Amino acid sequence: MSGAIISFLIQVIAGGAGGNLLSKFKDFGLGQVGSTISGAIGGGLGGQLLSALIPALSGAGGVDIGVLLGQAVGGGVSGAIVTAIVGLIRTQFAKV
Repeated sequence: MSGAIISFLIQVIAGGAGGNLLSKFKDFGLGQVGSTISGAIGGGLGGQLLSALIPALSGAGGVDIGVLLGQAVGGGVSGAIVTAIVGLIRTQFAKV
């Protein structure tokens, strides 16, 4: 598999895990599947954005453990952030 595909898969999986982990601490009303999906989307998009902003995370010189850990952390954090944003928007619309 290509290094870019591996990186993207790590970001998506870490994003799903980040969204799920956040929903364990605070209930945003998305449910487990909703938190996983929003986290995976956020992890994929945020991880790609982070790789574009920080070239050391792109893995252009090859895939090593530092690059993989950086992508996992970036994907997990961005997945948690997107899950929180989606959850807050959902709760605001539920109040109206």
